[in-house]
Amino acid sequence: MTSSPHIEQITDRVERLLARHHALQQNHSDLQQQLQQLTDERDSLQSRLRAARARIDALIERLPPAAQPHTEKADS
Repeated sequence: MTSSPHIEQITDRVERLLARHHALQQNHSDLQQQLQQLTDERDSLQSRLRAARARIDALIERLPPAAQPHTEKADS
């Protein structure tokens, strides 16, 4: 048959496309997992930052009034 080589070409192409599709799906899954890990890390760091800021604010509040920084404006 003359269509047999054509069918074989189509079959080969479909197999390559399926392999590529599978590789892309795996890559997508890996990227989603990496994104989730980075998002979790970011959230943890933001939480730690908020806690550190709260501790610093509490320490600043405990400073005597004379030790607090002045925000005086220069006379123009």
